[in-house]
Amino acid sequence: MIIDLHTHSNASDGTDSPAQLIDNAISQGIDILALTDHDTIAGWEEAAQALRENPSKSPMRLVQGAEISCQDSEGISIHMLGLLFDPVYQPLHDALAKTRESRHTRMERIITRLNEAGIDISLDEVLAQKRDDATLGRPHLADALVARGVVASRDEAFAELLHNRSKFYINHYSPSPVETIRLIKAAGGVAIIAHPLATQRGRTMKLALIEELVAAGLDGIEVSHRDHSEEERSTLLTIALENRLLVTGSSDYHGSGKLNRLAEFTTHPGQWEALEARAGKRRVIQR
Repeated sequence: MIIDLHTHSNASDGTDSPAQLIDNAISQGIDILALTDHDTIAGWEEAAQALRENPSKSPMRLVQGAEISCQDSEGISIHMLGLLFDPVYQPLHDALAKTRESRHTRMERIITRLNEAGIDISLDEVLAQKRDDATLGRPHLADALVARGVVASRDEAFAELLHNRSKFYINHYSPSPVETIRLIKAAGGVAIIAHPLATQRGRTMKLALIEELVAAGLDGIEVSHRDHSEEERSTLLTIALENRLLVTGSSDYHGSGKLNRLAEFTTHPGQWEALEARAGKRRVIQR
């Protein structure tokens, strides 16, 4: 059984539409796929419809979720996968909306810094790179810089201008991971911390924070991920076992926006079964 619990569509910073993502996953024989766009559930309906209407009559199941932005007390970015939560739970809905609004303000400030450094780019050019309801992110700025000829690719944009240590980088508002876990759990969902030791991306959370997250209701850790070294995976697996946390593996697929391929890392069926059992209600979508 092939289970990929972390993917993105163009409802955030992926390049596939939700329908294209579903079709691609089915064509690759994936059995269970989670759609986890950044701070939004905008792609859920399209993905569910695409699954039901796919001519292959695939038995693939769709897990609806979101990759929720958080930050700790030091301002370090942390991502939390919320899976199988109730989409109409208002406090979580409001928290996601607040973060998306902050992302827009942050983008304006980053663009100002780029302009001051002599890089001519506008907010309108960035917004033109995404669909109307998509969560705004740095990948859209990267795409605008590519269109302008400033850089050749998203990867080059992040390597030279948009990485977390860049002088152009600005953080955006997001709730604490403890608050985020509590919101996910109150909405009947399951909380999995995403790629917590991806040091190549920049600063990562202190592992001592895990104890506080477990107390708040953390369900699991995304251990197998492209951005984790073998040593980091081993460290996280030990932590998961010590704290009786679920262990997941995922692709973090973004279409052509990143090198990550669908199902390049996966979750063991036994871990999936335990994860689904923790949800407040069975919300998996299938034909």
